[in-house]
Amino acid sequence: MSIQEQVEKKYDPRDTTLKFVDRRDDLDPVFSEDGDGCLRAEMSCGHAVTPESLTLWCRSQLDEGIYTFRCPAVVEGTTLCNKQWLYQEVRRLADLSVEEMEHFEETMARLAAAEYCEIQPCPQCKTNVERKDLSNLCVQCTICTADQKKNYQFCWQCQKQWKGPGPRSDRCDNDGCVNKDLQLLQTCKTISLPEVEGVTSCPSVRACPTCGMRVEHNRQYCKNINCPRCRVEFCFVCLKLKRECCQNSSPYKICPSGVAPRQTSIPVWKRK
Repeated sequence: MSIQEQVEKKYDPRDTTLKFVDRRDDLDPVFSEDGDGCLRAEMSCGHAVTPESLTLWCRSQLDEGIYTFRCPAVVEGTTLCNKQWLYQEVRRLADLSVEEMEHFEETMARLAAAEYCEIQPCPQCKTNVERKDLSNLCVQCTICTADQKKNYQFCWQCQKQWKGPGPRSDRCDNDGCVNKDLQLLQTCKTISLPEVEGVTSCPSVRACPTCGMRVEHNRQYCKNINCPRCRVEFCFVCLKLKRECCQNSSPYKICPSGVAPRQTSIPVWKRK
């Protein structure tokens, strides 16, 4: 698929032609044709959608770091259907090319792996290695250790053979071993949130207070943001969890404690 075709397929939530239509009658065959001539597929939740719209919606979710697909149809007021669609269903009913199938499956695998474990290639043998202790940058490669018949350890941060004592959570003794995410948190530009009253100067990049993933605010809507990795919603301004911030603050007003200062450390995700 060409770059131009990929751009043209990008989902725009303001595009009124991308409709999720409520069809609770039995459809036979799976695809049916509505009066407007558009071919729609009934999903397992009972809603129907055009194959092209299904492709665009699911691609938009992957672009946001979400690898599970849920129905966005409004069922009552502002309540969403939110029923999960299995990927096998999406693959069967969406308008996916071979290249898109490969992209979907590779992206889903990468996002799922990032959620449940820390994986990087060993800088020497290029074999994927899992870091089980997220507070320790010193990681041993079992393949290189077996090949060399002695321990081979590398730095998760600078991707060089480990130097100095360990375990350590900040850096190894190699020159230039710095946490680039932490550097960015301390040097990123400031932004305003136009729709949040009183927020005129806020760091443009934050580390999720739950899992430490680097996130940015799109400067639209309220001050709360969903972390694409751990799925926890938090306030981009005060860095408290949404449920805590909203106890005494509106989503569209600056927090009573003001804008939290730039972060000087990155939280370590304690997965359950």
